[in-house]
Amino acid sequence: MTTQPDHGHELIPRPEPTPDAVRVALARIAPHRLGEMEQQKEQALAAALQDGKIGHLQHWLVYWRARVEIERRPDLRSRHQAALASLHSTDSRSDPEFRAAMAELRAVEDEAQQAVSG
Repeated sequence: MTTQPDHGHELIPRPEPTPDAVRVALARIAPHRLGEMEQQKEQALAAALQDGKIGHLQHWLVYWRARVEIERRPDLRSRHQAALASLHSTDSRSDPEFRAAMAELRAVEDEAQQAVSG
C-alpha cells in the first residue's frame, strides 16, 4: 500500500498498482464487484491475446484502480452515488438534471483517474 494526499477519512490505503493489490483492496471495500472485475480481466486478456497488444490489460488495471479509489474514499463514493441517484431519477437525456448528473459522474471519474495516475 502506498501513501497519498489526505482526502479526509479513507477506508483503506491506496493499493499498489498491481492486479493482485487492486483485487485485494476491492475484496475489502466492494467484494460484490469482484465477479465483474474478473469478467472484465478475462475480456481484456482475450482481446490482448487476439491483437497482441498489452494495452487492453493496462486499461483494465487503470479502470479498476479508479474504481477502488472511488470506493475507498467516502468523499468520492458519496458524490458518485448521489450523481447516480440523480441520473436515475431523470426522465430523459434532455433533462438538465441528467446533464448535471453526467457532468458530476465525469468529474468523480476524472478525480479518481488523476489520483491513481499521479
